[in-house]
This record gives sequence, C-alpha cells and structure tokens, in this order.
Amino acid sequence: MKATNLKLKEFFVHQLKDIYWGEKRLVKTLPKLQEAATTPELKDAFGQHQRQTQTHVERLEQVFGMVNEKADSTKNPAMAGILDESEDIIDETTKGTAQRDAGLILAGQKAEHYKIATYNGLANLAQTIGYNNAADVLRKTLAEDRAADALLTQIAEHNVNYQLN
Repeated sequence: MKATNLKLKEFFVHQLKDIYWGEKRLVKTLPKLQEAATTPELKDAFGQHQRQTQTHVERLEQVFGMVNEKADSTKNPAMAGILDESEDIIDETTKGTAQRDAGLILAGQKAEHYKIATYNGLANLAQTIGYNNAADVLRKTLAEDRAADALLTQIAEHNVNYQLN
C-alpha cells in the first residue's frame, strides 16, 4: 500500500471507530425514543430502526474484518451530542403530545443525517483505498439510513405535524 493510502486507511479506520461507537449508543437510545413516542407509527419506526441499527453494528464489525482491523470504538462527540439532545427533548416536552413526537422526529433525523454523511464518506474512502467489498457493505447501511430518514419525514408530513396546535 502506498504511503498516501496508508494515511487514508488510518483516517478511514478512525472514522469507522467513531461511527461504530455511535451505532452502539444508538442501539441503546432508540428504545427510549420508542417508549417516549406517542404516535403508533413513530413508535413502530423507532422499533424497526433499533433492530436495523443492530444490523449496522454487525456490518461495521464485518467491515473491520474486511480491512484487517479489530472492531473497536472511539467516543463520537457528534453522535453523543445528538443522542443527548434527543434525551433532553424527552425531558423537556410533555408526554403524549405531538410536540414531543415532532421533537423526536427532528432528533431522529439529525442522527440519520449525520449517519448518511458518514456512511457516504466511508463508502467513498473504502472505494478509493481499494476495499470494494467494504464499500458495498457500507452502502447497504447508507441506503437503509436514507430510507429511515424518508420514513421520519413521511410520519412528520402526513401525521405528526398536523397534530401540532
């Protein structure tokens, strides 16, 4: 591997560790969001995404193996902030209200947008370095996160936002 690619791989692995931490934390946070949600459709979306996020964790473990690295995590301050904010929304809104659901959707979309940007960048880096199989795996997760974001938008636009006074 060229020196340039070694530096790229080092950066790539660091970013993998960041998103691995974020995904593992999200697996623990999504049940709290599901419990706090009022709308059955939103509860279902958070539950479905929690199961999907567990798959994302497993895929990242596969990617670590594909690039001959040990699956390890580094605290991801961006995801930590986004997920802490989602818990603040629960604390600062009234149970059973559309306001809380709107806040939870916004928090969920912030997490998804961060993940979309990360997985897109990771897939491109993997491709550049020559880890084509890893890029393919990362793109599967990217597609699922885009779909999760679209579902949250649909729930907001066709349900929750119309309940706000």
